[in-house]
Amino acid sequence: MKRVVILGAGTGGAMVANRLARHLSAELENSEVEIALVSDTESHIYQPGLLYVALGLAEPGSVFREHQKLLLPGVRLVQDPAVKIDMNKRSISLNSGSAMEFDYLVLATGSHPDLDAIPGFREGAHTFYTFDEAVQTRKDLAGFEEGKLLMIIGVPHKCPVAPVEFMFMFDDLLRKKGRRSRYELMYTYPIGRLHSLQPCADWAEGAFEKQGIIGETFFNPETIDPDKKIVYTLEGEEVGYDFLVAIPPHRGAPVIRASGLGDEEGWLPTDRATLELLGYQGVYVVGDATNLPISKAGSTAHYESEVVVRNIMRELHGERPMALYDGKVFCFIEGGLDKAMHIQFDYNNPPKPADPTQMVHWFKMAFNQMYWLSVRGLV
Repeated sequence: MKRVVILGAGTGGAMVANRLARHLSAELENSEVEIALVSDTESHIYQPGLLYVALGLAEPGSVFREHQKLLLPGVRLVQDPAVKIDMNKRSISLNSGSAMEFDYLVLATGSHPDLDAIPGFREGAHTFYTFDEAVQTRKDLAGFEEGKLLMIIGVPHKCPVAPVEFMFMFDDLLRKKGRRSRYELMYTYPIGRLHSLQPCADWAEGAFEKQGIIGETFFNPETIDPDKKIVYTLEGEEVGYDFLVAIPPHRGAPVIRASGLGDEEGWLPTDRATLELLGYQGVYVVGDATNLPISKAGSTAHYESEVVVRNIMRELHGERPMALYDGKVFCFIEGGLDKAMHIQFDYNNPPKPADPTQMVHWFKMAFNQMYWLSVRGLV
């Protein structure tokens, strides 16, 4: 029996598991292949939904589904956090003390917000990049009656357009309530433009100006003083706020760092075409865990999962990996409460933002529901 182990049950991991189960149904029935999905959580969370939770536009419970209900027959769910990977022994040590051996391994360990990277973050900032923080932001934002909302951003982070979406959606929310004049909205970014992708930065700059949102670049937060409500930057600035929304920098999973497989931040060296972990045969990386120069986003994991599945199947049939990933990413960008646009890009073609429309917004709303079908490989 060949054992395929998938480490991480987020978007990428669940999609790989379900796609393999669909394609290998005969092999699973004949006990020629085993597919195991290892998770450190009880439920799957739709992470883009946290933005809507924080703004009071979606109920907290709507972003969760039980892992088992999303998995196809033939996928064995192992709810036991992985603590270390031994590539020489082709084995994974689990938190319970047991171990799992593998013939093929998919690392879908994701990216993880580091709430301790910026001193004062936990005491002074709000975020929507974890469930608990999103719920707290939801509560506190409802009581924020007037003043200056400041957004600061640490890099790298997943869902690269989410901070921009937050500003446009909050701005629109205030306008629809007739309260926009009571607030000052300020968005900052660490580099010399408002987004890592130049076309998106150019679009955001013009749209911010139109909406009266202040945009500032070369803003790298160093510390936060929650008592004085001041953010101190590496550039020497001191910027005050009444309500601070912060995107924490992200790191790779602890198990990757503990296993010595990635760089110092835990990102895995990945072949940009085949998605193999460099230096290891039969080991693949999918989703946010890679060190590839592309967005850490759900659609990235979706497209990568298709390549990983095809290459594992080739290996199971005695062939070399040949399926190639071209860096494709597709993202919706909310431009307010009822208008959105979408962008698509890859390694060689930059995005081309267009004016947000109501129709695309409703496509986005529909996808928020269809996401659960896409995880099962049905769309």
